[in-house]
Amino acid sequence: MQQNLAQKLISSHRVDGSMRPGDTVALRFDQTLCQDATGTLVMLTLEAMALDRVKTSVSVQYVDHNLIQEDNRNPDDHRFLESAARRFGIWFSRPGNGISHPLHMLNFGVPGETLIGSDSHTPACGSLGMLAIGAGGADVATAMAGEPVWLQMPEIWGIELAGELPDWVSAKDVILELLRRHGVEGGVNRIIEYHGPGVAGLSAMDRHVIANMGAELGATTSVFPSDREVKRFLDSEGRGAHWRELGADAGCDYDHHERIDLGGLEPLIAKPSSPGNVVPVREVEGEPIYQAYIGSSANPGFRDFAVAARMVAGKQVVDGVSFDINPTSRQLLQRLIRSGDLDRLVASGARLHQAGCNGCIGMGQAPATEQNSLRTTPRNFPGRSGTPEDRVWLCSPETAAASALRGCIMDPRNLGLDYPAIEPPEGAGLDTTHFIAPDQADAETALVKGPNIATLPAFEALPDRLEVPVLLRVGDDVSTDEIMPAGARVLPYRSNVPKIAEFVFEHLAPGYVEQAQEGKEQGGHAIVAGRNYGQGSSREHAAIAPRFLGLRLVVAKSFARIHWQNLINYGVLPLTFADPQDYGRLAPGAMLRLEGLRSLAPDTPVQARLQDGTTVTFEHQLSQRQCELILAGGLVNWLKQKAS
Repeated sequence: MQQNLAQKLISSHRVDGSMRPGDTVALRFDQTLCQDATGTLVMLTLEAMALDRVKTSVSVQYVDHNLIQEDNRNPDDHRFLESAARRFGIWFSRPGNGISHPLHMLNFGVPGETLIGSDSHTPACGSLGMLAIGAGGADVATAMAGEPVWLQMPEIWGIELAGELPDWVSAKDVILELLRRHGVEGGVNRIIEYHGPGVAGLSAMDRHVIANMGAELGATTSVFPSDREVKRFLDSEGRGAHWRELGADAGCDYDHHERIDLGGLEPLIAKPSSPGNVVPVREVEGEPIYQAYIGSSANPGFRDFAVAARMVAGKQVVDGVSFDINPTSRQLLQRLIRSGDLDRLVASGARLHQAGCNGCIGMGQAPATEQNSLRTTPRNFPGRSGTPEDRVWLCSPETAAASALRGCIMDPRNLGLDYPAIEPPEGAGLDTTHFIAPDQADAETALVKGPNIATLPAFEALPDRLEVPVLLRVGDDVSTDEIMPAGARVLPYRSNVPKIAEFVFEHLAPGYVEQAQEGKEQGGHAIVAGRNYGQGSSREHAAIAPRFLGLRLVVAKSFARIHWQNLINYGVLPLTFADPQDYGRLAPGAMLRLEGLRSLAPDTPVQARLQDGTTVTFEHQLSQRQCELILAGGLVNWLKQKAS
């Protein structure tokens, strides 16, 4: 039977379950990726599981999000993560190495292998022909322990690429075109597989840009074939021995079909404050800007910086514009120095920042209040930049650099410049100087815990009867950034659940924390939400912190995939409305009484009685295993029960 590439990757790693879309499937993962904002909880989970050493072929812990060391909290966590990496047998990427996704692609990506990471942009490694999936930390810890991870089998969305990108149009515009067509829910429960003659004209790092931001469509992951371009890329990094050719079988089919003519694309931009709010740059040309920002995991390649450098060469950015350059790795920074492009950027007035996630996650480079910030980052959710009233636009490096030169949003085609031709740089071979390799001699390493690192809280099993108030009702597309804010003020508490819980819904619903704490001992509370609840970052703090405050169930019109699973992993019951009109009936203050919950089972509706005696029917898409997780009070409890 002919298979597409996604089916091949899944079938070669399937250990149980069904590959029929909508069914559950258990996959074995070869590799894992953690970053520091989520990795602390992963390591605390491994400690709670009493794991000896990881069972994967490669596991890597990166430090790229929380680099600002204004006090002891972040450096203490860095030391904790390094000690945990030694203890559990994990590669450790030191602060300053750079962003996890391009680093993993450069140093560890292998066509045909599977990768699960505690970051929603892990699918970037799909650029090499890997099956790379973002997940919550508890699922990543499960994979590190050698257990299969269960997923809902996605549909496969085949996107044929034809033609070649015109001058001033780049890979960022390809993924923005898909977001323009389909919005932030267009890829939910789908794997995006790119194929067709247009793929050959995209470099491996171009593919990284597109696969990275497939997460903004809600897709489970994105996959490109492993072809001659992937071989060229791995050869250039001294890892050509890892290459093998992988692609879809001739005559295979997809669940959904789409075609993009690359030659017909134009520069695009996502307006504030959603990646799905996409328009042509020409339609908003002339809007004044405060900031133009180049970098992040969404545009991490040499050409993304070099094209901007050669556009601004011999010129000055406009007074009043902050032109921020965020190198994505130490290696990239060295290449920009050798090519002379860093000098071009700095001479133009650019501000150079350390290699890391930085402003993308609200760690510095926050824009001024209500001022337009053009960024090559993957997300522009409200307040994510670190400024509560921000106006962040997402665009290509070409558009960002052109706008910095004019002081307003500018279609780069109107600059009157020749388009810079950027050749992919040749690598210097695999450099692990700044990685600490796992060593069996470190197996007895003690975990180094600073005063801000707290043990994971224990959660009780789901009772048979819940009587809880609706504490909060929110609308559509609420992101994990809005549930659990990021930024330099909050994320240093990522290894301290009781403390970070004090910031839940800080901007969206002030007063939530106090109300939740008051009702915690009376049985907890419920949240009601609209569509696509929990989109965006994989950070499980958006699930575990509300659970710590007494959250027992969320009723939504629909959920984002990773947050839905994170709720399950911490014993929170995720339900959907049988009748979406019931959303209006469940206002804050409504009491929900649910009984018979210990009989929770797949395909069995759940009913809640309201104070007026009427009932509301809820549905769920839980498998038998997921029901068991919730009944046990979460994944850690379930694994302990399984072990005993």
